[in-house]
Amino acid sequence: MSTRFTPSVVTANDLFEGDVIYLTAAGDWSRTHTDAVLFTDPQTAEAVLAQATGQADRLVGAYLAPARHGPNGPEPAHFREAFRARGPSNYPHGKQAEGLCRT
Repeated sequence: MSTRFTPSVVTANDLFEGDVIYLTAAGDWSRTHTDAVLFTDPQTAEAVLAQATGQADRLVGAYLAPARHGPNGPEPAHFREAFRARGPSNYPHGKQAEGLCRT
């Protein structure tokens, strides 16, 4: 039995900084979830994910993360992804310290 496709964004970790990053419509990477492109077609999402995983010199662990339409762009559709989008949780640094903590 196959699973039903959920609208998703492509996410990974930046290989050099370790930060969570998201693929944008322009084909570059952003540290902000709302900058991500939301894929609603499973074939397109899988094809773009395959291209992203080929960027082993730039990122690690690319996958499709469930998301939904929001007023400012895609929003995480799962607790884990909302947690990742907020940045490190042990003390304010990275996205939190820079004011980039928008989900």
